[in-house]
Amino acid sequence: MRRPSSILFGPEDRPPPAVTFVSGLQQVGLMSMYLLYPALIAKAANAPPEAASAMVSLTLVALAIGAILQVIPMGPFGSGQLCHPVPSIVYFVPSLLAAKTGGLPLVLGMTILAGLLEMGLSRALRRLRPVFPPEIVGIVILLVGIASGMVGLRIAFGDVQTGAISRVELVIGMVTLALMVGLNIWGKGAWRIACVLVGMVAGYAASVAFGTLSPTDLAAIGHAEVFAFPKFGGFSWSFDMAMAIPFAVAAVAATLKAIGNITTLQKANDADWVRADMPQVSRGVLADGLGTVISGVLGGQGLNSGTPGVGLAAATGVLSRRVVYPIAVILFLLAFLPKLGALFYLMPRMVAGAALIFAASFIIVNGIQVMTSRLLDSRKTLLIGMALMAGLVVDAQPQILRLLPEQWQPVLGTSLVLGTVIALALNLIFRMGMRRTVSLTVPLGPIDSDRIEQFLRESGEAWGARADVIERAKFNLVQSIETIVEGCDPEDALEVEATFDEFYLDIRVSYRGPLLELPDRRPTNEEIMETEEGHRRLAGFMLRRFADRVSSTYRSGRSTVTFHFDH
Repeated sequence: MRRPSSILFGPEDRPPPAVTFVSGLQQVGLMSMYLLYPALIAKAANAPPEAASAMVSLTLVALAIGAILQVIPMGPFGSGQLCHPVPSIVYFVPSLLAAKTGGLPLVLGMTILAGLLEMGLSRALRRLRPVFPPEIVGIVILLVGIASGMVGLRIAFGDVQTGAISRVELVIGMVTLALMVGLNIWGKGAWRIACVLVGMVAGYAASVAFGTLSPTDLAAIGHAEVFAFPKFGGFSWSFDMAMAIPFAVAAVAATLKAIGNITTLQKANDADWVRADMPQVSRGVLADGLGTVISGVLGGQGLNSGTPGVGLAAATGVLSRRVVYPIAVILFLLAFLPKLGALFYLMPRMVAGAALIFAASFIIVNGIQVMTSRLLDSRKTLLIGMALMAGLVVDAQPQILRLLPEQWQPVLGTSLVLGTVIALALNLIFRMGMRRTVSLTVPLGPIDSDRIEQFLRESGEAWGARADVIERAKFNLVQSIETIVEGCDPEDALEVEATFDEFYLDIRVSYRGPLLELPDRRPTNEEIMETEEGHRRLAGFMLRRFADRVSSTYRSGRSTVTFHFDH
């Protein structure tokens, strides 16, 4: 594994204590804006203010536990990557529906059920890999980045609740964002690592100085208690199968989002990245689901791996999982320190918007890179384009959702969920009629290498295979055919058969004639120079090196050589 120059500390590195603390504080600053979700869910359930406050505090406790579970591998749990959870917008919409239907007990019960479903999916990810190919994961990462950026824009520029933005607020937001960007690009050492924190502190200070942080907000921070115990055990749980579908859809979206975040961090730490480490991804998704179950049991909102935090880690170059220690400690303290929690909770909207837009920029690019890591034919191109447009239509033309049945409108009411559902459906539809085994006949005579390479290139595009694997396979196939024709004197045409799935590519070349020898030892220089057999053995030895595994058989006068490529 070759680490990119932009990464200062990898997952297993131990940064200086000051870097670890500052990085953790920045991560908590980004996470804090999502604490609005449990408060709004409690409000939708007509819960009293003390219940809403308790739900926020208990969500913080669950976040601290979930962060530890995700980042520190323990048995089957934990990816070891810095992709700790946040109160998730994936669960926010179905939770609002459940809150209006059955109050907080139904929200908590269905949250537990969704977390258990995600845990179940984590155990079957290897089998589901054809259903969740890289283009699907890339779409989810891209949609999450776009959704995060849109949330940042809405927070910054206002809506019906927050009102229109003033010129002073606009200047504060632009300066905050410019400071984050400038320090990230031109800053060195600690300044680059703390770019978001410096920008947020400057934004807070400017908001207080210019009076954009309202007196009501300042009073709320001043009147908040300095210390208070979260009210554990004050909730009950209920279940309603009518709510199973929206929470199941949310669990699938949460699974894909966790896969995307872990994959993004794997890719960020490896300049030669080619495929996701699925065992690590499976452990991460299992921990992500368990975090949601714990949150539901305690009395908090559904959690999911936080994409802005992943973007922040990639932007600052600090991917060390040891950053989770200050994150967990600060989150736990916030649950017991309402005054500090209020300071984060009442973050100036331009500061929150700038931080989200900054982090979303890195996530959007990562999504594009994951999608384009595979060859794309018209099926894959249409899948990506149509799923992306379907997701964006929620933000561009929200009235279109009224055409759906009323019970489905809350379920598909976010760009992430709708885009994910459309992508999964199109993937299953477009797989119909796709041949996983293709064949080609190569007649004796002059070898048409362009035709052979086109055969594999077009097949690879249809399969969505990795470009580097197809390039190796093209070279190997052309060279093997030339070697067989020149050294084995086949009696008739050669038959080529290629078989693909998400894990491997097998190419079989069969012909009537003597078997091509594939030695695992290079022939000596004397053998190569003095005998024709030495030339054939050298060619066979080189062919073995270009594939991950090779085998050959001879049966009833027909030879078959098989080249296996891991995918």
